[in-house]
Amino acid sequence: MKTVSGVFRSRLDAERALAEVQAAGLPQDRITLLTPEKTETGIKSVPAVAGEQPGMGKAIGAVLGGSAGLSGGALIMAAIPGVGLITAMGLLGSALLGAAGAGIGAAAGGKLEDSMTKGLPEDELFVYEDALRQGRTVVIALSDDEAEASRFRELLNAEGAEAVDTAREQWWIGLRDAENERYSALGKNFGKDEKFYRLGFESALHARTRCKEYDQVYGEMTAQIEDLERQYPGVELAEPFTRGYERGRDYYQQLCNKPRAA
Repeated sequence: MKTVSGVFRSRLDAERALAEVQAAGLPQDRITLLTPEKTETGIKSVPAVAGEQPGMGKAIGAVLGGSAGLSGGALIMAAIPGVGLITAMGLLGSALLGAAGAGIGAAAGGKLEDSMTKGLPEDELFVYEDALRQGRTVVIALSDDEAEASRFRELLNAEGAEAVDTAREQWWIGLRDAENERYSALGKNFGKDEKFYRLGFESALHARTRCKEYDQVYGEMTAQIEDLERQYPGVELAEPFTRGYERGRDYYQQLCNKPRAA
């Protein structure tokens, strides 16, 4: 499966893009729209405990049924740790919310075929979450091959989508100065080590590992470092990657703590 995604400043533009992709023949269970909800929905607060394993940020609504402006697929409302109240469309949306820690994706997401769940963009979830925190809307589609993905990408772009790679760069730009200052205070050269520091930071935000204890992810982190050392022989990258990984874990924990402290 190929993931195609777009970040939209306007929810209406995102809904139009979703409709275009559906009209092009993509099944409903391979496309979703994620959008942040406002307190005007009548839900004033959502419990979210940072330390919980999958199940944190309990789903506060069952399947809500159709919604004005969204074509096809039931809607699910849940809370994502560090983000807040989110509405997602359909089975793919449910699976993504579950991967993000909302505790609602297991049952509905389990209905997806294995070939589809393997295509979930778990390594990009933190980028989508950052966009949602800024009030943006995200459309995600799973395509069979690159030719189909290219066609869907053009449809999203035509409605004003920002590429996820662009959103990722903007996310890092927002963090870079503070991380530079923190790393340089240790007597390290951030300009030299930034690439591997950032790789470690982003790796810590992967949906598969970010809620686990450090000793549970240490082996995987070590394996990633070994892979990088094979790709970049002779480069001293273990320390910046590790420090970036640890900072990424702290960053996510701080995000999770925000709703609880508010």
